[in-house]
Amino acid sequence: MSEACLLAAKSALVGVANGDSLASAICAAMEAAAPVARHLQETTVDLTTLQETVDTIGLNLQGTMDGLNTLLLLYGGALVFLMHGGSAMLEAGAIRSKNAMNILLQTVLDASCSALMWYFVGFAFAFGIGDKPNKFIGNAMFALVDIDTHNTGSGTGKWIDWFFQWAFAATAVTIPAGAVAERFNFNAYLGYSMFIGGWVYPIIAHWVWCIEGWLGYGVIKPFINAGMIDFAGSGVIHMTGGLAGLIGAIMVGPRLGRFDADGKPVDMPGHSAILVVLGTVLLWFGWYGFNPASVLLINSSTYAIVCGRAAVCTTLAGAAGGVSCLIFGFARHRGWDLVGLCNGILCGFVAVTACPHVIYPWAAIICGLVAGLWFEFLCWLLLKLKIDDPLSAGPMHFGCGMWGVFFTGLFARQQYIQEYYVHGPSAAGELSKPYPWGAFYKGYNADGELVMSDGKLLASQIVGILVIIGWVIGMMVPFFGIFQFFGALRIPPEEEEMGLDRSKHGGSAYNGTGANTLGGLSPGNDVMRNNSPLGKVLPVTA
Repeated sequence: MSEACLLAAKSALVGVANGDSLASAICAAMEAAAPVARHLQETTVDLTTLQETVDTIGLNLQGTMDGLNTLLLLYGGALVFLMHGGSAMLEAGAIRSKNAMNILLQTVLDASCSALMWYFVGFAFAFGIGDKPNKFIGNAMFALVDIDTHNTGSGTGKWIDWFFQWAFAATAVTIPAGAVAERFNFNAYLGYSMFIGGWVYPIIAHWVWCIEGWLGYGVIKPFINAGMIDFAGSGVIHMTGGLAGLIGAIMVGPRLGRFDADGKPVDMPGHSAILVVLGTVLLWFGWYGFNPASVLLINSSTYAIVCGRAAVCTTLAGAAGGVSCLIFGFARHRGWDLVGLCNGILCGFVAVTACPHVIYPWAAIICGLVAGLWFEFLCWLLLKLKIDDPLSAGPMHFGCGMWGVFFTGLFARQQYIQEYYVHGPSAAGELSKPYPWGAFYKGYNADGELVMSDGKLLASQIVGILVIIGWVIGMMVPFFGIFQFFGALRIPPEEEEMGLDRSKHGGSAYNGTGANTLGGLSPGNDVMRNNSPLGKVLPVTA
C-alpha cells in the first residue's frame, strides 16, 4: 500500500471517526482497482485504433468497387464502340463496291457527330436530373456542367457513364445508314445523324432508363405501377434506329433499277461476303459489351450472376437466330445461305437485347429462333411493298427489336427480375403485386401467394413499343420531309449511276481495281447477293 496515499487520505479525514481505518480502506481499494483502470485505458486505445483500421479498410474497399465498376463500363463501352467497325465492314460488304467509301465515311462520321451532340445536349436530355426534374426530358448537365454533383446513371459524378452511354447513342445513330445506302444525299445524312443523336434517341432513353422517366421498370413512378423492361435497348436503340432508317428508305425511294417495270425486285448483290462475315463476327464480339455490361455495376455476387446470365442468353439467342435463318433458307431454296446465317445471328442478338438478364437460357433460344423467322417475313413484306432496304436494317433492328420487347413481357421471370432491380417498380410502395413478371409464368404477390401474372408487364412492353413508334414517326417524317421538299434528300440519278465514291468522294475504296472489259464494273461487284436469297446458289443436287 502506498505511504503517500495513506498520508493524503489521513490528512483529508482528520477529525473523522475511524479516520485511520477508513484511509487504509480507501487506499487499498484504489490499489486493487489500478490494474483494471489501466486495462480499460489500454482497451479504449485499442478500440480507437481498430475503428480507424476498419474505416481505412472500408475506404479501400469502396475504392476497389468503384474501380471495378468503372472498368466494367470502360470495357463495355469500348466493345460497343468496336461494333462501329463491325457495322462498317458489314455495310460495306453488303452494298456495291462503287459506294463502299461513302458508307465507311458515314459510319465513322456517326461516331464523331454523336459524340459532340451527346456532349452538348444528348446526355443532358437523357439522364440530366435538375432542380425540377420531369418525366419527359432531362434538364441538367448540358456540356457536362456540374457533373460532379449530379446523378449520371450508375451513381453521382461518374464520368464513365457519359462514355458508356455515348457508345449506345452512337449505335442508334449508325443503324439507319444501311437502310438508305447508295442513294441518300450526304447533307441529309449528316443532318439526321445529329438530329437522332441529339434529340430523338435521348428523349426515349430518358423515358426508359432515367430514374425520373415515366416508362422504365424500376423508375420512381412507372407507368401503371409496372414499367417497361428494356435492359440494353431492343426498343430504345434498335427500334429507334431501325424505324428511322425504314422511314428514310420509304421517303427516299428505291435505288435505280431495284424493281423492274413490272414491280418485281431485281437482284443487287453486295460485293464482298468476306466483309459481311468479318462485320458479323465483330458485332458478335461487341455485343458482349452491349448486353452483359449493361448491368452497370459488378460490385456484388448477385450483379456478377446477372452479368453472366446476360452473356449466356445473348450467345444462345444469336446462335439460334442464325440457325433459324439458315434452315429456313435451305428449305426454300435448297442451298446453304452464308449471308442469311449472318443476318439471323444479328437478329437474335437484337431481339434478346431487351431481356438477357431476366429469362431462362431455353427462352433465349426461342427468342432467337422466332426473330430469324420474323426477319425473313419482314424482308419479304418490304419487297412486296417495293421498299428498298439494302441492309435489311428495318426488319432486323426495328422488327426484331420490337419482337424482343414484346417477348420480354411474356418470358421475364420474377426471381431474375428481383436479382437485378433494387426495388419494386414503385419506390412509394403503391404496388399490390411487387415486381410484375412475364405473362407466361406464375409469381408471388405482396401476400406471398403464388399467382399468375396480372399482365401489367406485358401491357407496359406493348405501350413502350407504341410510344417509340409514335415518337420516331412524329420526329423523322417531318425531318426527312423538309429535305425532300427542298430536293435535298436524294442524290441525282447520274451520280447514283456513277457511284457515290467517285461522284462525292473523288475516288474509290478499292484503288487500282479499275474497270474491266465485261461491263465496266469494278471486280467483285457481283459476287454476293443481298436481299434476294440464294439467287446464285447451286442446288445441292447439281
